[in-house]
Amino acid sequence: MNDLEKKVKRGLWRQRIGYGSSDFACNLIWQMISLYLLFFYTNVMHLNAGAVSIMFLVTKVIDGISDLVVGFLIDKTNTRWGKSRPWILFGAVPFGITAVLAFSVPDISQTGMLIYAYVSYILLSTAYTVVNIPMASILPALSEDPHERTVLASCRTFFSSIGSTVVSAFALTLVDKFGNGNQALGFRIVMMIFGVIGCLVFFFCFFNTKERVNTYSEKVSLKANISCLLHNTPWKLFALNIVWFFGGYVIQAGAVIYYFTYVVGNESLVQVVATITTLVPIIANLCAPFLVKLTSKRNLMTIGNIVHSLGLLLIFFGGTNVPVLLTAAVIAAAGYGLKISMHFAMQPDPVDYGEWKSGVNTAGTLSAVNGFIGKLGMAIASSLGAALLAFGGFDADLAVQTATAQNYIAAMYIWVPIVMNVASMITMSFYNLDKIYPNIIKELDERRKVSCQK
Repeated sequence: MNDLEKKVKRGLWRQRIGYGSSDFACNLIWQMISLYLLFFYTNVMHLNAGAVSIMFLVTKVIDGISDLVVGFLIDKTNTRWGKSRPWILFGAVPFGITAVLAFSVPDISQTGMLIYAYVSYILLSTAYTVVNIPMASILPALSEDPHERTVLASCRTFFSSIGSTVVSAFALTLVDKFGNGNQALGFRIVMMIFGVIGCLVFFFCFFNTKERVNTYSEKVSLKANISCLLHNTPWKLFALNIVWFFGGYVIQAGAVIYYFTYVVGNESLVQVVATITTLVPIIANLCAPFLVKLTSKRNLMTIGNIVHSLGLLLIFFGGTNVPVLLTAAVIAAAGYGLKISMHFAMQPDPVDYGEWKSGVNTAGTLSAVNGFIGKLGMAIASSLGAALLAFGGFDADLAVQTATAQNYIAAMYIWVPIVMNVASMITMSFYNLDKIYPNIIKELDERRKVSCQK
């Protein structure tokens, strides 16, 4: 390998790490939301589970609208830094600040705290949108090589899993340490630490990525962009799968602390299982670029759904048997790892299909609509999770929940995610973009070369 090849390779890995690190930053906060925000609301702020259910639904719908706005603005952004990178740079600090606000307990009435929860959660969700949408829209601009995109997506998933693992393995321990019996104080201090780290990592991402691929498309309105998406069949299938993917993840993640505390009756397993759930996908993610060469992205997504479901079933039938539960958690996590790797690897493909078919590159708008759909799925799942707690008669003041409450918690952690996996497999059976994608990339490359020569 000569000096030029070494330099190119270093540049590739610098960008891979820079891009991937962005999801480490996101997941320091996102995993806290997924694992502990519902618990924080019901057990720390002592908000009614039914009220929280409505709040999740309302705030996520509002948040979804911000996704559309940010995505449209990204498509209209043109700076010396590119379209997506400026949003990552300027969104970092607000994201860290709002994360702390969302996990703070003001000294006000219960009604006031519910209003505070609404406002702080909307602010955090909007700040998350500002840094997360450009992470998706920037991928097609980092490289036009399909394999390199898969590697970049795998790097993102790898760092995402690292961030999630840090939260799963250490968050509750840190909450206990810093709070010294005061969970409200502990959560706030932990979020301050994660917020600062997240900001610094986003800056690292900004300075170590570059938008290299120039896309040539006609300037169109938001309405025209949406019209192009509606004629993009692969994207419509991918978008529907977003609902199943994020919906299943959110309701399961939010239920882990309830399931192992109140159903299994072993609170010490919460951090262990949460850590397995985030650590094992790292291994699956590292294998994904090699496995995808043996089959297709769609098939790996389906395999992931099957493995994940089998692991969840084994957890259910494992009862309180710790070795069985831990083995099952590893199996479920491996399946989830394949799913999330393929989700991010597939994400830019419908962008290329749309540009190939219509001549319009809608990376920002597509990422925004994907974000909106994902948040719609998460809103339904989060609201359903809180509603199941309410319907089951969950009482945060009881150390042992009723049999009905335990059954509803099991539905949150086991049965709803399995239903989502089955829906995903049905949806993916109609997805055929993998077969024609190499030819699409070849034609787009030829068009771009012609455009550059004009």
